[in-house]
Amino acid sequence: MGAVALYARASADFDARLAETTALLQRAAAEFSPITQASSLGAEDVVITHLINHLELDIPVFVLETGMLHPQTLELLARTQASSRAPVNVLRPLDEAVIRFVQREGQEPMYQSVALRKACCQIRKVEPLERALAGQRAWITGLRREQSNARAEVTLIDTSAERIKFNPLADWSWGDVWHYIGLNRVDYNPLHDEFYPSIGCAPCTRVISLGEDFRAGRWWWESEAAKECGLHVAQGGLHVKQENKEEVPT
Repeated sequence: MGAVALYARASADFDARLAETTALLQRAAAEFSPITQASSLGAEDVVITHLINHLELDIPVFVLETGMLHPQTLELLARTQASSRAPVNVLRPLDEAVIRFVQREGQEPMYQSVALRKACCQIRKVEPLERALAGQRAWITGLRREQSNARAEVTLIDTSAERIKFNPLADWSWGDVWHYIGLNRVDYNPLHDEFYPSIGCAPCTRVISLGEDFRAGRWWWESEAAKECGLHVAQGGLHVKQENKEEVPT
């Protein structure tokens, strides 16, 4: 059974949620340029990219190609670049930094300690993210409150940092995401059909079992408190701590 058949269950107020998301994206594009979407090519992000294209918004998309993504993710990236109206930019880690790190720590240091795993994320994700966001006034993510306890307070608009962060699917359910994908025949990562709700780098992602939460398959050998890569927590100038703020300065 595919992910659409398994998960697509629209909330009673799905139409209102979609209208709110649409209005937020239109406002973001009109009032907060330059702005970009950060896409992991996960289910939430392909929904946002589809909306950006459907609404013909001038919002480019970027993907962090860490050098350790699944083949299925890379294939989806190629299809997305070929079909998207919005530009889809690819950011990669710096070759020299990766080579030095691998020579020093080996091919899979993430299993040795949280510190080494985060060091790997810093090189492969966080530093490229900083380059992707340079010069941007705002960015768009697929964060949802339902994803994990750490994300339970995600707001539609986060103004806690100088760079505004829009989370247009914050109050969508997993069923809403898949209802939209099925309704609009959105291309998605086939790993979702194999019980990967959250997909990152191949060594750091596994299938989940019935009853596990959405992100249980990410860094499964670590405690729940450690399960962020640095993209959505304080990191240098990219402090994006969630706060209960909905008003955005004009």
